[in-house]
Amino acid sequence: MNFQDFYAGSAFDAYTWLGGHLTAEGAVFRTFAPAARAVSLIGDFNGWQETPMHKVYDGNFWEAAVPGAAPGMRYKYRICGADGRRLDHCDPYGFFAELRPATASVLYPLPGPSGDCPACAPRDWAHSPLSIYELHAGSWKKPDAPGAFYTYRELAEQLVPYLLENRFQYLELMPLCEYPCDESWGYQGTGFFSPTARYGTPDDLRFLIGACHRAGIGVLLDFVPVHFAVNDYALLRYDGTALYEYPHQDVGFSEWGSCNFMHSRGEVRSFLQSAACYWLREFGFDGLRFDAVSNLIYWQGRPERGENQGAIRFLQTMNRGLKERCPGALLIAEDSTARPGVTAPADQGGLGFDAKWDLGWMNDTLGYLQAPPEERRRHPERLTFSMQYFYNERYLLPLSHDEVVHGKAAIVQKMHGASLPEKYAQARLLYLYMFTHPGKKLNFMGNELGMLREWDEKRALDWAAEGEREAFARFFRALQELYRQLPALSARDYEPDGFSWLERPDPDRAAFAFLRRGGGQEVLVLLNFDSAGLPDCTIPLPGRREARLLLDSAGADVPCALRDGRLHTRLAHFSGQLFLLA
Repeated sequence: MNFQDFYAGSAFDAYTWLGGHLTAEGAVFRTFAPAARAVSLIGDFNGWQETPMHKVYDGNFWEAAVPGAAPGMRYKYRICGADGRRLDHCDPYGFFAELRPATASVLYPLPGPSGDCPACAPRDWAHSPLSIYELHAGSWKKPDAPGAFYTYRELAEQLVPYLLENRFQYLELMPLCEYPCDESWGYQGTGFFSPTARYGTPDDLRFLIGACHRAGIGVLLDFVPVHFAVNDYALLRYDGTALYEYPHQDVGFSEWGSCNFMHSRGEVRSFLQSAACYWLREFGFDGLRFDAVSNLIYWQGRPERGENQGAIRFLQTMNRGLKERCPGALLIAEDSTARPGVTAPADQGGLGFDAKWDLGWMNDTLGYLQAPPEERRRHPERLTFSMQYFYNERYLLPLSHDEVVHGKAAIVQKMHGASLPEKYAQARLLYLYMFTHPGKKLNFMGNELGMLREWDEKRALDWAAEGEREAFARFFRALQELYRQLPALSARDYEPDGFSWLERPDPDRAAFAFLRRGGGQEVLVLLNFDSAGLPDCTIPLPGRREARLLLDSAGADVPCALRDGRLHTRLAHFSGQLFLLA
């Protein structure tokens, strides 16, 4: 680690020097606590009695060597802070930790960068199908024992075949940095270099990632650079001062009750950048999804409070540095703002992300499908608006965990009406629209099953399915297969001539038609969001010789014909069709 880079906020390797590192004789421990009056090391290797640490370099760092320390031994730093309090802290740079509610760090070997790190090689994700399965590791499936979790290795045995069967190209794991409260889902962390012990060891996590890679599946990690948990054994007032957080109350705490990182401080930027690089280089993750980017762009996520220039510079420096070190890393922003340039290069004034969640598309589309058909007929712009801004950024279409919790209802239950058959019909239509709309895709676990209840982290998904649910799951798999097979649906996502609206089949109905182009193919998509069918749906297609029906969301055997440059078909209510044109 270069100390000047560390202080300047340009280090990406701070973890290679700070933290607990095993040596041939034992271990050496280093921590950054500039305002501390004294720091001691306690752990299994000294009977939890204090071993004084001494200042090194410029006096802001503390170090102690412990002969005989071995992997698996627990430890903490006992810090007498500038405020006079003596608290036992876990290691901010610790590579493993005890299972909650225990809070000690655990000595664990750092393997060093993998020679086949997938994020190190450039990739052309923008012109390929990219369907992401967002997963909460503790509630996808659960063992029979109360309170138990499947380990990373056990998950690999079941999850990898499932992802292949359902044609997902990527797995996105919700935050895995160690965290104390199950209900936070990992979004309020205490160990930014420690994979949570809930599901096993760091090597177990590497096994899961390796199993995915051997199956051709990329793996993304949900990374949280905005805030951290308020537990005083972790980062909060680490050296008796606001070392990682803002000292001011009006910006010190987030809307979630957690502490906001102070991104204008170089040491904090180096901490977070090093953590991001660590997950890519040391575990082989293919990319990172950055949580709550809007809270970095604007103070407290509120545009009226103005841009947070320190946090914006942090994002630019981090993304530029990650791309230099890991050119193939896929960097995705969860951002709900309208600020331009989120996916523009950092050296051109952008933020440097590869893709941005299209939360506008998500809100507009779900709102449209929650409205009654008569309202849909009056407001077609609610569905078509996304394409007016789509090419301003490289967008990803999400239907994430945020949409199926806290009283928002499962995706199927959001659909208008009381009849389950009609709800499922509209859910199939929603997904046909999603997978044919430009942009990469993300779905939270359970969406593909057509679940009828909200997600609850305490329960496994509802796996038993029959009738409408079973038919929906089959439809989802068929749609995923078509998305994978048809380059027209992904090869030109971010090129304006890859998409065009056609004349609506019936201006008095909530019906739409558009073309997708790419890879030498042309695909026609028809969508009828209306409660009335279109028994004589006619679409002008001059110059085409053939229109082959590949999918009807209602599962109907529909007679279709291309005559005199016009396609004649029949659309049931709440249904859609996909044609391959020639």
